[in-house]
Amino acid sequence: MGELRAYAAMIAGKVRSVASYRTSFVFEVFSNLASTVLDVLTVFVLFRAATYVGGFTLTEAVLMTGLAMSGFVLCDSIVGNIDDLKKFVRSGTLDTILLRPLGVLPQLIFMDLPIRKVLRVAFGVTLYSVALHLNHVRWTPGKVALAIAAPIGGAFFFASIFVLSASLAFWWVDSGEIGNGFTYGGRDFTSYPTSVYQGWFRDLFAYALGFGFVAYQPALVLLGRRDPLGLPAWAGYASPLVCLPATLIAALVWRSGVRHYRSTGS
Repeated sequence: MGELRAYAAMIAGKVRSVASYRTSFVFEVFSNLASTVLDVLTVFVLFRAATYVGGFTLTEAVLMTGLAMSGFVLCDSIVGNIDDLKKFVRSGTLDTILLRPLGVLPQLIFMDLPIRKVLRVAFGVTLYSVALHLNHVRWTPGKVALAIAAPIGGAFFFASIFVLSASLAFWWVDSGEIGNGFTYGGRDFTSYPTSVYQGWFRDLFAYALGFGFVAYQPALVLLGRRDPLGLPAWAGYASPLVCLPATLIAALVWRSGVRHYRSTGS
């Protein structure tokens, strides 16, 4: 109970700080929403040049985009600030966090919970819900469960990528751009049908790294379509489980990084 009260106090402190600068908070909320809307508009721009892209219509692609976006923004609104780890390592202020009788990762999350991204979550969930309606999904109990589990699994998957990329700072402080290539780059990859990619690039990101199972595979099940790339239908139902090995790997790398960290002595 003591730990829960400590985390609650961190969240309350963040809320109070936000309330102290309301104009700035409102500006940040809408600027974050605008950036998310622009990311989605790129899909519509792509379909202005062709009726089908990768064998899918615009409404089918929007379902994949909505599924990927809802998982990503949910993750980003909770653990997105983990990117600041490199600043704590560089300045030595991580020492203070390590001295507290609380988990390092939860402290980093709750110290600066990005409340400003709340509208992004609402937009992502709304886009996903509208896309499900537009595609006239033929609902079954399995599809209902998948529609709920897929964005949650995607959020855990992206959270694992965030933690993994942030963990590189324990060994290499200036690793931020490499991490962004897998977090935000992974978001962009999953926003389009996997069939638009070719060769080793698709094999690496879609299958070896698992990004193809975040939105593309579960969307195929919801749409009632076969995978033009040849994977069986059950792959879509198993997609949310891809987050399990990703979470395990992220946890192991994080623990190794924390143990590897050496205090600045400041």
